[in-house]
Amino acid sequence: MSRRRAADKRETLPDAKFGDVVVTKFINQIMIDGKKSVAEKIFYGAMEAIQKKTGQEPVAVFHSALDNVRPAVEVRSRRVGGATYQVPVEVRAERAQALAMRWLSGYARSRSERTMEDRLMGEFLDAAANRGGAVKKREDTHKMADANKAFAHYRW
Repeated sequence: MSRRRAADKRETLPDAKFGDVVVTKFINQIMIDGKKSVAEKIFYGAMEAIQKKTGQEPVAVFHSALDNVRPAVEVRSRRVGGATYQVPVEVRAERAQALAMRWLSGYARSRSERTMEDRLMGEFLDAAANRGGAVKKREDTHKMADANKAFAHYRW
């Protein structure tokens, strides 16, 4: 990390199909080894499957899944006088979105469906309905922050 100045944020271009910047960020999140066209194929295939299965607008399902997984608070380690405390802090909007995307793609990868498109579709539908691994991760994060709220005065 540079000590001179903060790194400037790169502008993310919206994706070609839906015209949404968040979709581009998620496609970049599921991309492996720089194979963006493969990641796009997986994501758009999952969107088509959601369209066929539910009949709803797939981008709306994606955004509701992302909103349901986005954490509000998390714990950060803080060292005070030789002891390390888990201090609950509010999550910035940008980090909350990044965490939600990371959790969605990670729990989609660990599902047992045959193809990645099916896994992604299943995780999106589960998260939109407030269930699934990514939502459980958010709940666990909130429980941990709630359990450690006695140390909130160590916030910096």
